[in-house]
Amino acid sequence: MAKILVIDDERSIRNTLKEILEFEQHKVELAEDGKKGLEMAKSMNYDIIFSDIKMPEIDGMDLLHALINDGIETPIVMISGHGNIETAVEAIKIGAFDFIEKPIDLNRLLVTVKNALDKKNLVTTTKTLKKKVDNKYQMIGQSPAIEHLRDMINRIAPTDARVLITGENGTGKEVVARQIYALSNRSKAPFVEVNCAAIPSELIESELFGHEKGAFTSAIKQRIGKFEQADGGTLFLDEIGDMSLSAQTKVLRALQENEISRVGSDKNIHVDVRVIAATNKNLKKEIEEGNFREDLYHRLNVIPIHVPSLKERIEDIPLLVEYFCQLIGNEHGKPARKFTDEAVQYLQTKEWTGNIRELRNVVERLIILGSDPISLADVELFGGMS
Repeated sequence: MAKILVIDDERSIRNTLKEILEFEQHKVELAEDGKKGLEMAKSMNYDIIFSDIKMPEIDGMDLLHALINDGIETPIVMISGHGNIETAVEAIKIGAFDFIEKPIDLNRLLVTVKNALDKKNLVTTTKTLKKKVDNKYQMIGQSPAIEHLRDMINRIAPTDARVLITGENGTGKEVVARQIYALSNRSKAPFVEVNCAAIPSELIESELFGHEKGAFTSAIKQRIGKFEQADGGTLFLDEIGDMSLSAQTKVLRALQENEISRVGSDKNIHVDVRVIAATNKNLKKEIEEGNFREDLYHRLNVIPIHVPSLKERIEDIPLLVEYFCQLIGNEHGKPARKFTDEAVQYLQTKEWTGNIRELRNVVERLIILGSDPISLADVELFGGMS
């Protein structure tokens, strides 16, 4: 059942729509003019708003402008007995969900209601998923090291400069990359991630640049590579220190010329991609050993960012423990668990070779196996730390 607002200065139209929509088990509220409708739309949450165009006080187009400018995301359907293509196009451009003419066709009305509800449900689902993703990639901490990192991210995010993120395993390099992306001018465009260490060297070029059908034995159809998928957005090359030299050569060309070519094709394809790379390796040492191209290193290392290890930000452990308790509780559909002060203080004395990732695993293990609140004895018994 949906909650629907009908705004129309004709009583017969209001009552007809109310009768039809209530027969379909929807809850309907009525407004006799644009002024009253605007007040109701701003003060209550509706699933759909139907608005006439020709009305006293405030007409439908002004009402539509006001609702869109106020950030109301409810699907708004414009209705009019004076409908024409120009008015319909203008309404849709402003932000209306749909436009229907009087006399209103019953089937057209019911299809519009179904489509509007589908859209609203999709928007709600998308927001929920985005919130979950955003929560997963939060940067937690107030230490000087993490505040410096935040400052760097805020400075470089709005630019298109390439970034090379370094740091030990488990420090949160992907979190940094996603923070840069979220604060960038490309945040509405794709964020495409490639784990260079997880892809066999013989497949990395196909993964990055795509291939044409028949380019090699298993190429049974054309494939669009990650560079093309990220066009207009951001490409995150994780563990780039593990990329093969042949793939490095192609990546260098793509960065130099903003062009790629699929495996098995001579055609050049223009791409507009911001590249963020990350590695836990010492790339200067890899260059000396002949494993990494120096010219590619300089192309990637426009803005270097080092992510501090957990031992460099011990004072953040209490906040991280609290955050992981909340996050894991949400994942399991249970209230967040608590740690005693003694348990948290003990965690601050340990050597976290796996950094943030290891700490999260330990917190989850203790939530599952420990008492409530989680005590020092629980940490010593189940923490799995020497």
